[in-house]
Amino acid sequence: MLKFIHAADFHLDSPFAALPPGRAAERRRESRELPFRLADYVNAHGVELVLLAGDLFDSAAPYRETGEALAEALGRMNAQVVAAPGNHDWYGPGSPWTAVRWPENIHIFRENAVTTLDLPGLNAAVHGAAFTSPEQGTSLLSGFAAPEDGRVHIGLLHGEIDPAERRYDPLGREEVAASGLHYLALGHIHKRGEPRLYGRTLCAWPGCPEGRGFDELGEKGFYEGAIHEDGRVSLAFVPFARRRYERLDVDVTGRSPRAALEAALPEDTADHLYRVRLTGETGEAGADPQALETALAGRFYALEVRDCTRVAEDVWARAGEDSLRGLFLRELRARRDAAGDEAEQELITLAVRFGLAALDHRDLG
Repeated sequence: MLKFIHAADFHLDSPFAALPPGRAAERRRESRELPFRLADYVNAHGVELVLLAGDLFDSAAPYRETGEALAEALGRMNAQVVAAPGNHDWYGPGSPWTAVRWPENIHIFRENAVTTLDLPGLNAAVHGAAFTSPEQGTSLLSGFAAPEDGRVHIGLLHGEIDPAERRYDPLGREEVAASGLHYLALGHIHKRGEPRLYGRTLCAWPGCPEGRGFDELGEKGFYEGAIHEDGRVSLAFVPFARRRYERLDVDVTGRSPRAALEAALPEDTADHLYRVRLTGETGEAGADPQALETALAGRFYALEVRDCTRVAEDVWARAGEDSLRGLFLRELRARRDAAGDEAEQELITLAVRFGLAALDHRDLG
């Protein structure tokens, strides 16, 4: 039985531009620690083969110390490590794949065509290829077929299967089925995908091991697997992210926004990044998202609160008053009713809140 790990899309040196500068720098430092944590896991769990399916760097020109740190971390692994550069960290002059000295246990695919790394000690072969430019418009698996020689055959590529846009190694499912591979380790898709079987070939994307924004939510990690003597592949997802990005909708109708938010929060928020969207009805003052961010900041690594509530009907009921308030509300209600879309309605709601605050001399921040 061959024990392996399949990971991809580290995107080291991502800018984390949405975070404040101090937090962004801290996240970049934490991301550089990821390969060292992975090395500890590999050595503690008797992993024999580490498959890295591209985009380990966020660009083809990361900081030199980032490449050196990755090389050091991978060199600590008591395992064979194999990497296939992707579209962000494509193999070429000046890239870290050529500029950094890599330890002997690391094999990097360098050609824009499938080549083979024979691993006689593991009775296995890994077949892979590299992006040599930011795009790869044709399938790197085209025409490939693994020999039927009793060995374990693994593919390692950065790419997509039957994509709508043919820019990043568009693999055909028929090609995968005809490849004769026991396992095809893929990168590029940042959301973990359930393993797929084409012919006898099992393939999967592990997703990225650390989220970098609110488009990469929830648990992130890698696949740990085993290829058995009969060729059967078993996979298990290993959550490994130090911090998660999460989104949470909270209905504040009939409660104070702070009470509603605190009641909806899970316990383990301190290490993670949350975007909270407040919904439902609120009074004239709204939800005051900035005040909530300030009050609850200590319970999160980072917190962003958005007020998406609507003005309560009892506020609009005062439109019948014979007063400046009533006149203001009648005018805004007419505009709301004639609004062409939700975005325009939200803008009118904001105008109501600020207008009423001005009439009452209240502070809306």
